[in-house]
Amino acid sequence: MPAVSIIIPTFNRSLKVTRAISSVLKQSFTDFEIIVVDDNSTDGTRENLTIFDGRITVLSHHSNLGVSAARNTGIRYSRAPLIAFLDSDDYWLPDKLAVQIAFFRNHPKALICQTEEIWIRNGLRVNPKKKHLKPSGDIFKASLKLCLVSPSAVMLKRTLFEQTGLFDVDLPACEDYDLWLRISCLNPVILIPQYLVVKEGGHSDQLSAKYKGMDRFRIKAILKLVKNAPLNKEQLQDALKELVRKCNIYGNGCIKRGKLTEGRFCFQIIKEIQESSNISGDPSYLFSDSLLVKFLL
Repeated sequence: MPAVSIIIPTFNRSLKVTRAISSVLKQSFTDFEIIVVDDNSTDGTRENLTIFDGRITVLSHHSNLGVSAARNTGIRYSRAPLIAFLDSDDYWLPDKLAVQIAFFRNHPKALICQTEEIWIRNGLRVNPKKKHLKPSGDIFKASLKLCLVSPSAVMLKRTLFEQTGLFDVDLPACEDYDLWLRISCLNPVILIPQYLVVKEGGHSDQLSAKYKGMDRFRIKAILKLVKNAPLNKEQLQDALKELVRKCNIYGNGCIKRGKLTEGRFCFQIIKEIQESSNISGDPSYLFSDSLLVKFLL
């Protein structure tokens, strides 16, 4: 059994995925398996991957199911007690795996860690804004505002998925935001302050470019969290506060663009939060099921 399973989902990135795989094969730590999940690419990805025959496992979807389904397919097939993800447009520096393996050996109770990353936008290195700086430890409150965990920088123990579940296939975007909230409300996420991932952005095939109004997916994620996750009172209050903020911004945007039904759902959510004065440890009384069903569709 390998020490770590590396899962690389890809869709129509035949050249970039080969770069990602090559960066794994150049790692100083070598006890791993590589699982590439081709989400029904049409650009010759499968043919290009034959150069790695014998060194990787390729799983294929017969229709385009999305990045969540692709990662979940890889997780279910994988064998190792540790799992790392690598997006096909990113790549690793040679000691990425070695540093994280050493971290888990030195901190046996830890369940998840991530490294720092180098950001490349349109071919140029850029510095993240202050709001994007990664915290370490209890990151739940900060993660409500925006996603502060990068899939390509993470390594986690397989047992964590038994606690939180896998990626939500019903979210076409912000699926990582959703998972990290479910994880961080229960567990510390440790940051290793070393730059070991190169993360590329600014290209048209990214989900952030494909889907406009990303806050609608974050709203769905927080709604699910409030209804289903075992939040303590402080976490619940933080989640509801951020939910009101996001619903207000996104709802007003919907109204301005003529998306009246979706905008009204947002304001109905705000109304139900404001009318609920008894915020207890059990948030199940919040939000009518019909409202949730309509918004989560």
